[in-house]
Amino acid sequence: MTYPITRIRADFPILAQKVKNQRGLTYLDSAASAQKPNTVIDCESEYYRQGYAAVHRGIYTLSREATTRMEDIRSQVASFIHAASANEIVFVTGATEGINLIANSWGRYNLRPGDNILITEMEHHANIVPWQMLAEKQEFSLRYIPLLPDGTLDITRLPELVDERTRLFAVTQISNVLGTLNPLTNLIIQIRALSDAVVLIDGAQGIVHQNVDVQALDCDFYVFSGHKLYAPSGIGILYAKQALLEAMPPWQGGGSMIQRVSLIDGTTFNDVPWRFEAGSPNSAGVMALGAAISYIEEVGLERIQAHENNLMKYTLEAFRQVPNLTLYGSENRIGIVAFNLGKHHAYDVGSFLDQYGIAIRTGHHCAMPLLAYFQVASMCRASFAMYTNREDIDRLVAGLIRVHRLLS
Repeated sequence: MTYPITRIRADFPILAQKVKNQRGLTYLDSAASAQKPNTVIDCESEYYRQGYAAVHRGIYTLSREATTRMEDIRSQVASFIHAASANEIVFVTGATEGINLIANSWGRYNLRPGDNILITEMEHHANIVPWQMLAEKQEFSLRYIPLLPDGTLDITRLPELVDERTRLFAVTQISNVLGTLNPLTNLIIQIRALSDAVVLIDGAQGIVHQNVDVQALDCDFYVFSGHKLYAPSGIGILYAKQALLEAMPPWQGGGSMIQRVSLIDGTTFNDVPWRFEAGSPNSAGVMALGAAISYIEEVGLERIQAHENNLMKYTLEAFRQVPNLTLYGSENRIGIVAFNLGKHHAYDVGSFLDQYGIAIRTGHHCAMPLLAYFQVASMCRASFAMYTNREDIDRLVAGLIRVHRLLS
């Protein structure tokens, strides 16, 4: 089915909401969290109204049906990212928990004093802080691929950063601040040639803008959050190659992740992936994640990507009208534009735009090292989704021109 853009926008009820200026909301903060279509909202509501039960715990009909639906969605996610098996898909609360799970399971048992891991200067705090915390305990070192002035990675530095003690390479697919698309295939090939390091991709920004094939990428881990993919908050995915999962111990203990618990003989753990899913899962979030993926596939990822690419070209051209606008990052950006307006603080710019019904993100964007590189304390960020259109961009540009006049 072909979806016109007006039909897509009509599927997201919040976009019809009247705001302070009595016009529809211009929502340009989808990189922080995307809005939800009716099909996702209805799915979660329907599950609570008609199908909710504890999964993996009951022999009664509701429980069995809910369990089947949840495991079907595990298979759906595997297909969506082209994993080899549904057993390689672990349900987590989001990308942050996924990375922490890797750090506290794989990292805790594989990183030793004298080892090193490689990340980049553009990472989200969720792909920095867990490794710093673990490094303090286990005395390995962190190395960083530096940025170039255009906001891309200086991959010429790889040979001096990677050695035989490099155990992990962790990199974002798309910068959550600059929208920079990293050359993952090239990076992974080079890393493989230089070391035996495992590869972790933070796909929180990438999954919503691009088709992802974890087997073609040959990554070992891939994480993403459902709420950036039009699904609810509190649900996410950790993908890991099955051989790695089989070798990893559980991180959290509790119900579901066990086979047998004895006060005398101790505990034996469940098979993968369930050994990593302790406690009662966010089953409603899982159901709605499945609905979000179905919606994306119905619209078509290629079509979404083409729309967003055209919108980015339109945005960069329209931004030429705004005086004293500083853009950060390269032309090779996807879905995100970071900028500042003259010497005005990003908070002030965002606050004025909010008065006009325009929602952008301001601040450090959970990427303080990246902002430190550009020698600024904060940036404005406008980010797109499939429902963003040219009128949104026109309103943003008009708002920025108005703010410039008011503050100058």
